[in-house]
Amino acid sequence: MLILGVDPGTAITGFGILQEKASKVKALQYGAIKTEPDIDMAQRLKCIYDEVIQLLNEYHPEVLAIESLFFNKNVKTALTVGQARGVVMVAAANCGVEVVEYTPLQVKQAVVGYGRATKCQVQEMVKILLSLAKPPSPDDVADALAVGICHVHSRKLRDILMEK
Repeated sequence: MLILGVDPGTAITGFGILQEKASKVKALQYGAIKTEPDIDMAQRLKCIYDEVIQLLNEYHPEVLAIESLFFNKNVKTALTVGQARGVVMVAAANCGVEVVEYTPLQVKQAVVGYGRATKCQVQEMVKILLSLAKPPSPDDVADALAVGICHVHSRKLRDILMEK
């Protein structure tokens, strides 16, 4: 199974293409979609949309795993992240790719085993779980890979529970 994990943001959207095969998870590609701060929001969102469409067309993942929006003290930040999430989800829908959402707490529990883990702990565990030479950077990329790993673990549990 191929999974596209995404950590959305208007300045940086992290992504990671994961392959799950025979209970092993491997990172095929990962990185960040960066937008220029001096262009208007519509153009930034179009850039994110276009890049995600390119990833979907190149890798043909079966599912897109994305971090769900959590309430932030900074309303402006929450709104812009919500806009980035929206264009990513529309891109997946336009390509016929299933979208699944996980809370930050679920992601941290699945990857680190502790829901209040730090960004550094998430980066280090992603490095270990995917046998990477160094922790993925920036942390948006590690978060995107972590969301993908969370989906692998959650799907396995769901499959086990459905067998019973």
